[in-house]
Amino acid sequence: MIGFIGGGNMAEALIRGLIKDGKRNIIVSDPIDERRRYLEKCYGIKTSSSNIDIVKNSSIIVIAVKPQNILEVLQEIKDYVNEKHTVVSIAAGIPLNLIKNYLKTDKLIRAMPNLAAIVGESMTVLAICECLEMKIVAPVRDIFMSVGKVITLPEHYMNLVTALSGSGPGFLCYIVEQFIDVATELGFAEDIAKELITQTFIGTAKLLDSGIPPDKIRQKVTSPGGTTEAGLRILSGSNLREILLKTLQEATKRAQELSKRED
Repeated sequence: MIGFIGGGNMAEALIRGLIKDGKRNIIVSDPIDERRRYLEKCYGIKTSSSNIDIVKNSSIIVIAVKPQNILEVLQEIKDYVNEKHTVVSIAAGIPLNLIKNYLKTDKLIRAMPNLAAIVGESMTVLAICECLEMKIVAPVRDIFMSVGKVITLPEHYMNLVTALSGSGPGFLCYIVEQFIDVATELGFAEDIAKELITQTFIGTAKLLDSGIPPDKIRQKVTSPGGTTEAGLRILSGSNLREILLKTLQEATKRAQELSKRED
């Protein structure tokens, strides 16, 4: 049984992916009655108001709560978790050592998916202890592969992962918002501007996913003396790179601050 502590957007995306892959031995806890009824109705899964029920009935436990709530959850379930459990945390900025301080199992995995899990296109990074056998890791990898791509990295990269791919959809959507606002200011109706830039981002993402390097795509679009070259001249002459550097540094710093929380 796969158990989710927390039934929010990310848990729902993972549940949807698992069910699409034919897995139905799922139980989820959530404190809100209406949310539990919704999950039961939409996905035909078991729910509970008790986090302890999840632990008692699951072999894999996915902690899908906000970082500020994880200590409360760990304190609540610590006496019920044992070495038979594999515990997966998707709480941003929370290190494995902190979780290990509470729980009586070495089978701990830290995961950072992103919001694109909702449409099955997440980029998930797993940080795992080298002591874990593949038979333990594989079922957890399958959970996240049901909603996108998965790679494994050493845990010391996870704060930067949180900033780049975890927060990345927010950063990219801010850029899309600005394109829409500017295009509207220059004369397009908002719905037309939104359709044009959204499809342009989707198409470019698919070009990148096909394996073409970004610099090659840029070169293919850029003709000498053409419109792309004229626009790129403005971008390359701006402080865009510095802005992106500071953006990732600030987000990484916040993830580091979260990781230093103590009970």
